[in-house]
Amino acid sequence: MTLVAGIHEAHGATFETRGGVEVVSHYGRPERTHRAVRNGVGVIEHGYGVVAVEGEDRVEYVDNAVTNTVPADDGHGVYALLLDPDGRIQTEMYVYNAGERLLIFTPPDRAEPLVEEWRSKTFLQRVTIRDASDEFAVFGVHGSKSTEKVASILSGAGAPEPELTFVRGSIGGEYGVTVIASDNPTGEEGYELICRATDAEDVFEALLLYGNPAIPVGYQTWESLTTEAGTPLFESELRGNVPNVVGVRNALDFDKGCFVGQEIVSKVENRGRPSRRLVGVRADGLPEEGPDAFAGADVLADGDVVGTVTRAAVSPILDAPIGFALVEYDVGTDELTIDVDGERLSATVETLPFVEGSARSARIPTYPEPQ
Repeated sequence: MTLVAGIHEAHGATFETRGGVEVVSHYGRPERTHRAVRNGVGVIEHGYGVVAVEGEDRVEYVDNAVTNTVPADDGHGVYALLLDPDGRIQTEMYVYNAGERLLIFTPPDRAEPLVEEWRSKTFLQRVTIRDASDEFAVFGVHGSKSTEKVASILSGAGAPEPELTFVRGSIGGEYGVTVIASDNPTGEEGYELICRATDAEDVFEALLLYGNPAIPVGYQTWESLTTEAGTPLFESELRGNVPNVVGVRNALDFDKGCFVGQEIVSKVENRGRPSRRLVGVRADGLPEEGPDAFAGADVLADGDVVGTVTRAAVSPILDAPIGFALVEYDVGTDELTIDVDGERLSATVETLPFVEGSARSARIPTYPEPQ
């Protein structure tokens, strides 16, 4: 549930529910907001779930469960996944070492199940695990001028670098915040600011009004920005898929010890390439129902079904329908067709990102070089 509903409403927000959490859909003109982020700064209230892991064995416990190596040092984070025994993604997460505890940011509907699962497996390890989602507010600051924005409002620290490191400071010397350098999901420089839930309204207003100007951003704009940037999202591209099939190799440490699903991930890796891959596609037109109708549509090559569209949006920068499709690995780039309930539209595979911004998303799908 949004913690700053009144401020959103004052800016003309329309709301929607994602993962059981109320978030802002848009503020009336999502395409205009999209361009404003590309040229300046936008601020979004993120609907994360937050899990706190404390105790002497906290780093070892989480490290043994997830696909990437959990940092041992305060001020550092990592993007990781939790897999099922078949190697399929149960949840994505950002794991941050905050000194005496780890803070784990998940999709909103995954925090509670994660806590329940991990609590049942603590055995003799010295850890405590709890759902801390109600304790924090998280705001994303994204755009080509986001570094200047953060520098203009943050006291006691400079903008952190590199990606997924963080610093602690304050806004106006009054509201304590943690500022994380993002892994650039919008294809622009970006940061996430974490504060106490009780300070959410004051911090959000400060982000909009103090220092360099910024505009509020909803999830429709988030979808179009991340699509242009080539960033696969949990619900549409990642959930239920094997990580090296969808190309999120930045979430995998192939040299670390055993984790659930590792055997499948290793088998796919040892083959040299997966049977399918996630690609960017650009269509020559829109179906009658709009870009949302692309999701789940078949992708054809030479009349044969070779894949499925996962999500699509109309790019405000390219003025064209773009999206992602999970296709057979060897699919070429020409003469593809997308079948939307019998309506067929020509399409091509495009190099990601669709739009070059001030930074490159760390989550752009990548695959091993041919042997």
